[in-house]
Amino acid sequence: MAFNSTCKDKIRSSSVLLCCKLFISESRNRGALDCIERAARLEPDAVIVKKFEDGAYNRVRYTLVSYVLHDSTGCPVYSPLQRAVVAMAEAAYGAINLELHSGAHPRVGVVDDIVFHPLARASLEEASWLAKAVAAEIGNQFQVPVFLYGAAHPMGKALDTIRRELDYYRPNYLGCQWAGWTVPETVPVKPEVGPDQVSRARGIAMIGARPWVALYNVPILSTDVSAARRIARAVSARGGGLPTVQTLGLLHGEDLTEIACMLLEPNRVGADRVQNQIEVLAAREGLDVERGYFTDLSPQMIVEMYLKLVSDRP
Repeated sequence: MAFNSTCKDKIRSSSVLLCCKLFISESRNRGALDCIERAARLEPDAVIVKKFEDGAYNRVRYTLVSYVLHDSTGCPVYSPLQRAVVAMAEAAYGAINLELHSGAHPRVGVVDDIVFHPLARASLEEASWLAKAVAAEIGNQFQVPVFLYGAAHPMGKALDTIRRELDYYRPNYLGCQWAGWTVPETVPVKPEVGPDQVSRARGIAMIGARPWVALYNVPILSTDVSAARRIARAVSARGGGLPTVQTLGLLHGEDLTEIACMLLEPNRVGADRVQNQIEVLAAREGLDVERGYFTDLSPQMIVEMYLKLVSDRP
């Protein structure tokens, strides 16, 4: 699809924007990450606005943004994000072998999770359209089982439900870490896209669309993983704690554990409330807590960063 420079400038500054968070099971192999980032640059109108690496988790997340084009009826037909994300996935599959991977964060695939969020004037339906388009390419082109979730799933199935069905949360190495492949070679639940058989080197992928989710991690000054898991469960909605909050209690390096939190409705239950609750629960365990941190920018900051980056281009 070709555009003149004036049209491109107008499109790049469009307020119909989608955000993609792409989680890849690798952060220690610099060559692999360089390969993935080179692939992203093949589509210059899809911009990486944030990269978050975690060595203990051996996991990286890329936050990308781009525009959406529509046909004469208003239906979405094109976004540069599709080409960029598929190219990054291809590079990841070529550079990373899940059988050789280990880390303190659960995962079931080289390309473990891809989620699309609407930004500015974009809709959840547009995010869902793009999630399904990317899923079709990754599932069929790379022969990877793909599980859809959120608005991209026909019944709106939640990500954590799928993960539980796949034993995502159960460590398989030294009691608190994940190594190699964690799921049978024939997936126990039928994927929406791709084969039932799994490549042990690539694993599976989960791809979804949903409203903005804030990711907030709280360090615990202890290596007691069991205590971290008790705190994580008690602060989560599933454990009877804070509504719209999902958590994981994980080992994080040699001296810390961490409560990794997903705030599904951050305007309803925000980071301060989560921090306070974790501090109360940790005190009952006799543990000290550090101030938590967001692993990404806010939606407004992401839009501002995207517009700045594209306006600085020739």
